[in-house]
Amino acid sequence: MEQFLSIALTLLLVMDPVGNVPFYLAATAHVAPERRQRVIARECLIALGILVVWLFVGGKLLDLLGISEEALSAGGGLVLLMIGIRMVFPSPTTSLSEPVTVEDEPLIVPMAVPYFVGPSVMATEAIFMRQYEDQWLMLLGAAAACWVVASTILMCSTLLQRLLGNKVLAAFERLMGMLLIVMSTQMLLDGVQAYFG
Repeated sequence: MEQFLSIALTLLLVMDPVGNVPFYLAATAHVAPERRQRVIARECLIALGILVVWLFVGGKLLDLLGISEEALSAGGGLVLLMIGIRMVFPSPTTSLSEPVTVEDEPLIVPMAVPYFVGPSVMATEAIFMRQYEDQWLMLLGAAAACWVVASTILMCSTLLQRLLGNKVLAAFERLMGMLLIVMSTQMLLDGVQAYFG
């Protein structure tokens, strides 16, 4: 259970649904208000499909590339560390999201990919699938649990922005970034220790 929670929390931190709230609102700014919730729900379902497919494909891709578990742990920790730092210290030049220029109703890009399931989420899934390949059911459950939480947050985007405001949402994102930095540092140290041990 502890392992499940650790994996689920890491995935959720990398997904960063709270930080994506303003981007979802921007991406649906030109969508008719009566269709906005349907569009967000559709994009979340597409993201779920991508999450599940990549969970099983990503690990096999790393196997084909011949990447060792130690390198995967250290490299994955380093990537997540950089993501965490960018969450804590965001700037226009190091934003984790792409600028929205969509004038019509968005489809897949940018909401499902890269906002919901970006390269960082895919890399994290591949890392976990490689480390726990015999426990794919647990990984699938963790991914599904994260998707439920993230989708619920994103479906409530308008309400959250109205209740909390952009400053509080930004504070939550920085807090999640701090947690991700700590977890990724541990992953990096574990990989280095396993290699030299």
